[in-house]
Formats: sequence, C-alpha cells, structure tokens
Amino acid sequence: MRAGEAGRALLLLAVLAGLLLPWLTVAPNRLLPGTATNGFSGLGWAAAAALAALALAVPRRVPAWLGAAAGLGGVALLLVATGWAAADSLEGLASAARAGLGGGFWLGLVAGAALVVARGAALPGPGRAALAAVALAALWLPWQAGSFESLSLVVEYRARQAAVHAALLRHLMLAGAALALALLLAVPLAWAGFRRPGAAGPVGATLGAVQVVPAIALFAALIPLLAGLLALLPALRGLGLGAIGPAPAVLATAGYLALPLWRSVLGGLAAADPAAVAAARAMGMTEGGITREVRLPLALPVFAGGLRVAVVQAIGLVTLGGLVGAGGLGALVFEGLSQFATDLMLLGALPIMALALAADALIRLLEHRLGASA
Repeated sequence: MRAGEAGRALLLLAVLAGLLLPWLTVAPNRLLPGTATNGFSGLGWAAAAALAALALAVPRRVPAWLGAAAGLGGVALLLVATGWAAADSLEGLASAARAGLGGGFWLGLVAGAALVVARGAALPGPGRAALAAVALAALWLPWQAGSFESLSLVVEYRARQAAVHAALLRHLMLAGAALALALLLAVPLAWAGFRRPGAAGPVGATLGAVQVVPAIALFAALIPLLAGLLALLPALRGLGLGAIGPAPAVLATAGYLALPLWRSVLGGLAAADPAAVAAARAMGMTEGGITREVRLPLALPVFAGGLRVAVVQAIGLVTLGGLVGAGGLGALVFEGLSQFATDLMLLGALPIMALALAADALIRLLEHRLGASA
C-alpha cells in the first residue's frame, strides 16, 4: 500500500470510528454499563475541526512538517475535546457517575497517531525529535490544566495513583531482573557455541523448546517445581526465593528471553568479516584481542537487534507475573478483569504498551547508530 493510500485509509478509519462506534459512555458507576454516544454527537464542532486537521496530514504534496503538525493538532484537539465532553456529560449526575472512553475513541486515537507517525517519519532526525517534544507538551499541558479530570480512566488513576506508581516500578524491576538473568545464561552459551560449533545445535534446540511452551503454562508449572526445590533446600528461602512471587515470574520470563539473546550474540560473533579477522591475525593479535577489537565492535548492531526483541518481550511477559503473586502492572490488569472494571485494566495495560513502544524505539535508534558506525 502506498503512503497516500495508507493515509486515506487511516483518515477513513478515524471517521468511521467517530460515526459508528461509542466514543463516550456515561454510566451511574464504575461497574454498571452506561449510555454511549458517538464522536460527532459528543464532540460537536471539535470533531469536525479535528478531522479537518487530520485530513491536511494526508496529501503527499503537503510538506511533511506541516502534515505532521496538522495531524498532531487534530489528535490533541480530539483528546482535549473528549475531556470537555466528559465533563459536560456528568453535569447534574451523582458523584459516582463515570464517563468512560469507548472503542471509537481508542480506534480514532490510534488512527490519528499512526497518521502523525507516518508523516513524521519523513522528517529528519531533529524534526522527529521536535515533533516528539511537541507531542509530549500537547499531552502534558492539558493534563496540568485539568482537561481530563472528568474521564473515568483519570478518576481511577487518581484513586490508585500510589499503587499504579508502585506497580510500574515493580514491573520494571521484574523485567530488568529477567533480562539480566537471561543475559547471564545466553552470553556464555553463545560464546561456547561460537568456540565449539557442535554445541550450538543442542543449545539452540533446548532454548527453542522453551518457546513452544505456552507462557501461562510455564509460569504455573514453575510454582510446584520451586515448591519442591524449597522443600529439599529450605536454606534457599533465606535468599528470598519463593514458590510464588517474583521467582517464577523472573525465571519463566528469562527462559523465553534466552533464545533471542543467544541467537543475536552468536550471530554477531560470527558476523565478523573473515578478511578482517585474517588481517588481525597477520598483525599478531591474539584470539582475545581479535574478539575485543574486531568481533565485538562488528557484533554490536546484531546484538542490539536481539536485545530489542528481548526487552520488549520482557516488558510484555512479566505481565503474567500478576497471576503468580509477583505484582507489577499485570496485577492491575488481572484485578480489573476479576472486577469487570475496564478502567482498572487499562491502568495496567496502557503503561505496558507505552513501555514496550518506548523501549523498542530507543533500542532501534541505538541499533541504527551502531549499524552506521560499524
């Protein structure tokens, strides 16, 4: 699909989302269903103005910076107008009433944001950085002004702010611990496989077998295994190891991360140009020196690609730690599922998605820079 066709498809998606799907839902409380309104009914003139701005971002003849700025303005107007519409819809109702975000809002927001990203991708590096800064300001300023305070998602966040922050920190700690453990396993195995190619096959098959096991099954299976281990070696409890809690979450997640890390390290070590290695040997360099000076610099872009996959996987997989008592953002998601509370689920799910997208973008940028300097 060409860029222009993709832009028109995204704009059409935003229009259909506003017309056909619920944009706002007003309910008597956080649990009961409510009455839905579409975007054009709820936002009025702001919906038309926002779509006009998004439409300006579609034509390829419009300069990229102008298209990206117009699209960002349209998305910002949709957000602010939705907050205003929520406040208007709650006037005169009981304090327990909630104005929730419907499927039309989320679909329209994703379509608009994708259009902005598509136009922003054509900008040079400084332009993309400026666009990202303006986008953050477009979120932060209305937030500070209280434009979103009537939305049920924000009400839920205000009620659980400390718990959400603690869960976010816990989620990052779990993902970081799993990544560190996977690196401790994958790097020596990759080095051994590089030095002894015959060992690479069995190691790869073993790590690959873990990928076949459904994640939730592996998390659950580790609980009785760890319980049996602790029964045999009670001293391990003194190290903080438990059958439920962080241990099964970190161990299971690390098992899934080991394969992409192992492949990237092994592939990076083998990616060195044989001519460069031969030249280094001819200069009298030892194998250790060749590894440090030749193989590792050339391996860094390949390793960064595997690291990107592993980091995104870690952020997503430790969500299941909420099922085994590990806490983190997954605990909020599953608590929301148990209560049929959509906003509580979103309080856990949205930060997970934001963390994964941010990690992917940052490591992808590092990967490109390492590839350019290699």
